[in-house]
Amino acid sequence: MRVVRDFPNDIIEIENAWIPMPDGVRLAARIWLPADAERKPVPAILELIPYRKRDFMRLRDEPIHRYFAGHGYASVRVDVRGTGDSEGVLTDEYTEQEMDDAVAVIAWLAAQSWCDGGVGMTGISWGGFNSLQVAARRPPALNAIITLCAADDRYADDAHYMGGCLLNENMQWGTLFWHLAAYPPDPQIFGGDWRKAWQARLDASTPFPAVWLAHQRRDAYWRHGSVNEDYGAIACPVYAIGGWADGYSNAVPRLVAGLTAPCKGLVGPWAHNFPHDAIPGPSIGYLQEAVAWWDHWLKGDQNGIMDEHPYRVWMQDSVPPAPYHAERPGRWVSEPSWPSPRVDWQRLYVNSGTLDKEPGPEQQLSWLSPQTTGLHAGNWCGFGGEGEAPLDQRADDGKSLVFDTPPLEANLEILGAPVVTFDLVVDRPTAFLAVRLNEVAPDGASGRVTYGLLNLTHREGHDRMVPLEPGRRYRVSVALNDIAHAFPAGYRLRLAVSTAYWPIAWPSPAPVALTVFTGTGTLDLPVRLPNAGDAALRAFAAPERGPQGSRTKLFPMDFKRTIERDLANHETVYTMFGDAGELGGAALARLDAIDLEIGYSLWQQYRIADDDPLSASVEIRQHTHFRRDDWSVRLKSRAILTADGDYFYLNAEMEAGEGDAIIYTRTWDEKIARDGV
Repeated sequence: MRVVRDFPNDIIEIENAWIPMPDGVRLAARIWLPADAERKPVPAILELIPYRKRDFMRLRDEPIHRYFAGHGYASVRVDVRGTGDSEGVLTDEYTEQEMDDAVAVIAWLAAQSWCDGGVGMTGISWGGFNSLQVAARRPPALNAIITLCAADDRYADDAHYMGGCLLNENMQWGTLFWHLAAYPPDPQIFGGDWRKAWQARLDASTPFPAVWLAHQRRDAYWRHGSVNEDYGAIACPVYAIGGWADGYSNAVPRLVAGLTAPCKGLVGPWAHNFPHDAIPGPSIGYLQEAVAWWDHWLKGDQNGIMDEHPYRVWMQDSVPPAPYHAERPGRWVSEPSWPSPRVDWQRLYVNSGTLDKEPGPEQQLSWLSPQTTGLHAGNWCGFGGEGEAPLDQRADDGKSLVFDTPPLEANLEILGAPVVTFDLVVDRPTAFLAVRLNEVAPDGASGRVTYGLLNLTHREGHDRMVPLEPGRRYRVSVALNDIAHAFPAGYRLRLAVSTAYWPIAWPSPAPVALTVFTGTGTLDLPVRLPNAGDAALRAFAAPERGPQGSRTKLFPMDFKRTIERDLANHETVYTMFGDAGELGGAALARLDAIDLEIGYSLWQQYRIADDDPLSASVEIRQHTHFRRDDWSVRLKSRAILTADGDYFYLNAEMEAGEGDAIIYTRTWDEKIARDGV
């Protein structure tokens, strides 16, 4: 990646600026400006997220925002209310207060002497979500957005539920968010009232997994902030970007199809990261792409970026399954509209162990999946790290009902969301399906291409819970995640079906015996027809970024991921541990520019027994410290999620300290009724 230091514009940096809100609360902003912006006002670009501009995100922010400023924009990074150095407290994701604040920030930016009155908004993950949500509010000065790795549906396509099934990501992300929301502001910025502000954050602390577990259906809580409720509310242009290895790729084609405002969609092979720095590669010159977007919509530059097809994706070639891919081979393809007339839906029939072009006789195949089915799934949302990608699926295939095609006679490319439809019977009132589409190489290796989950009590919609009648025959459809994939000739397609998928999804209250009726089920594949025009697509520029501040590494990061099996009690323990020394909080790094030492440790453990879903438990421990001169503060947290047949139980504890003193301790014991999950 090329580091750019000689920009078209010299830049100045403002370490902190206070942005007043209508209720008197001040939000903290870090601002990068072209040096002559006071004489020649420029558009502003806003990123509003809770991840601490001053320290934890400092080295991530600088190369991006310096690049934008160097190319003629006021680039502004704001801490969400109650996080980082902003005043107030944070109570949840994407609150009405957060949206009100964003609208007020945009109005403040447009009124500054260095801004020409036009504003863009961008962000990845949280910032991608709120960019969409704020766009739906239509603030007058907001002229365009770029949303990355985010979703238009907070219930069906976020870190909480998938197909109505509870994701363990709800616990993981929720505890990380809970821990993060309790960090103190930096006294160098906030001043002498920092202890009072920290105490207010600690007093407002809420274990967020319990908040989200209180909403197990798609109710008004989730509809808030889900822009797919009314795509027409978004009037400004949208560039939606995602990656196939990310947890949020499905929203990109939906936004391209659903928005009436100008929209471009881009999906690469990437995990949850910016495309100029993402793994798996190939990475692209995302910052140049973003500047071209801003130049067109904020400066009126007719640079041709809107003359291209609205939907462009990386068509992935086959690779041997592995826990890490530095690159995914493939090629760029594009579509003039979405849904595309070049996608030809082809149907295969689910027969007795096979997938065929014609239906076979109806038969009944029964199966009961071990609770450890899914140990080779990888992460629900990858960041490009080692161990995150799905492993060889043969171990999970052996715990599932599987249906194979004959070896392909020619290459087969799909683009879109495959759909599986079954006639089935289960023996429990609560059950879910995990459905995987794999490719099986001639040597037998099984690689997961895409997958989907469906809570069968949500078969009539995610806004209701209708228990199953054991023994009754149902016909259900499961939409798998969108994907672009090229199956080589000689490979087989495999459909694998299970009633457990741990540790991706929380198990049903009891083991589920599934019976599938063959000859009536179908797999509908979105087959993309060849297009010679793909070879003429504009090539993306090589990755660039701006300069980054320095840090001194005090300890190398140590990350481990292990699976242990206790043969005496049939229990499997999946542990992930990221540390910079001992779990007690050894230092990770010193940020040289602000002379701040920061450290963070994360330990996660997922336990389950083969035959007992009620043995499932998740435990997450975290430790953070901040040190500068005589300022030394720390935060520890621990949370455990378990369940019986009727309730979830979340037990949590938090401890905060300053110097040698413990200043805060608190425990929580939450009991939340299971609602068909």
